[in-house]
Amino acid sequence: MDIRKKYRLFLLGILFFCLAGLGVLNYVQLRERIPDSYTQTKGGPGPERVSPLVSEEIKADMAEASANAFASSGYTISYRYLGIIPMKETRVEVRDPVYVVPGGIPIGIYLETEGILIIGTGEVTGMDGLNHEPALRIVQGGDYIHAVNGQKVTEKEELIAAVNACGGEQVVLDLVRNGEEIQVELDAVQTDEDEYKLGIWVRDNTQGIGTLTFLTEEGRFGALGHGINDVDTGTLLKPSEGRLYDTTIVNIHKGESGAPGELSGLIRYRDSFVCGTIAENTEAGIFGTANAHLVEEMGAEALQVGYKQEIETGEAWIRSSVSGERKDYRVEIVKVNRNEKDVNKGIILEVTDPELLSLTGGIVQGMSGSPIIQNGKIVGAVTHVFVQDSAKGFGIFLENMLEHVEN
Repeated sequence: MDIRKKYRLFLLGILFFCLAGLGVLNYVQLRERIPDSYTQTKGGPGPERVSPLVSEEIKADMAEASANAFASSGYTISYRYLGIIPMKETRVEVRDPVYVVPGGIPIGIYLETEGILIIGTGEVTGMDGLNHEPALRIVQGGDYIHAVNGQKVTEKEELIAAVNACGGEQVVLDLVRNGEEIQVELDAVQTDEDEYKLGIWVRDNTQGIGTLTFLTEEGRFGALGHGINDVDTGTLLKPSEGRLYDTTIVNIHKGESGAPGELSGLIRYRDSFVCGTIAENTEAGIFGTANAHLVEEMGAEALQVGYKQEIETGEAWIRSSVSGERKDYRVEIVKVNRNEKDVNKGIILEVTDPELLSLTGGIVQGMSGSPIIQNGKIVGAVTHVFVQDSAKGFGIFLENMLEHVEN
């Protein structure tokens, strides 16, 4: 074989690998455009065609022709590259239009943990004058204490009384760790007459301020758009019960680059100010049932829910009561991450409303849960602020919150 033929084969080899690389790149890019899931309103359009290079096969839930699939409760679309290479299967849920009342009002939150949360261990000084750390490497931050020597405990005061009652005998703790029930044994340290300590830091409740996102016709609410995590362990708190309270915003600390602002509010933790009960604390927010007072305060102005495929980059609004009255403020949706794995970061938005920027500097702590409205539909809720740019933040798709009130 002469050198020219070798050179031609070499060039053909390079061309083949370049074309193959472009094909793989095209495959990846097109696959990213295919939604992982899709919610279709009855009478509305299904997913858009991805590309002429991608074939689509509709698989109906019912044993009927694909032409009837759109009348069922859902169907699946199987995508193939060039009609041969499998890409993804997308589940499409077909449902009636959903309406909710947008929130935007501040709420006080009180949450009691299911068990007593351990947030860490430390040293205690015994009556012998020495420092001891009896719980080191035995318990972990994030463990929940449910019983002491077989006696159920739900509050810190009950835990202290049970440990003191041991009289120096070995203490057995019933714990829940990562969903698994375990028992551990500790030697309590006597620190004073009739006083014993285990050297653990604990918490049995948490409080704070957030924003109500929506209310359903049945009186179910969703708020925050993100879960309530323990400030020390970073774990999602498991509630035994919780309540919403009427709240008045008394001060606004404006956000700045590198220093997120926050809302300060007055929460009256009295029964007469309770406005709802919390049933769930999830990654997508807190959920529960509103009482008659909250239902009346919210009013009856319902908006249709818009799903993630309907959200566009461009002008939108967030509803908030930071000024003392509930009103809508202009924002810009910068990016929509429809296949984002982090449920709290599907939307990236920027506050552009001069009034809100003057009041708060953008998004501040306490505004989490503020509903996002676009084209007359409620499409999401604010979740987090960018630490380095308080005008920007993340949002959650409203459909991810609705999953928790429709069961």
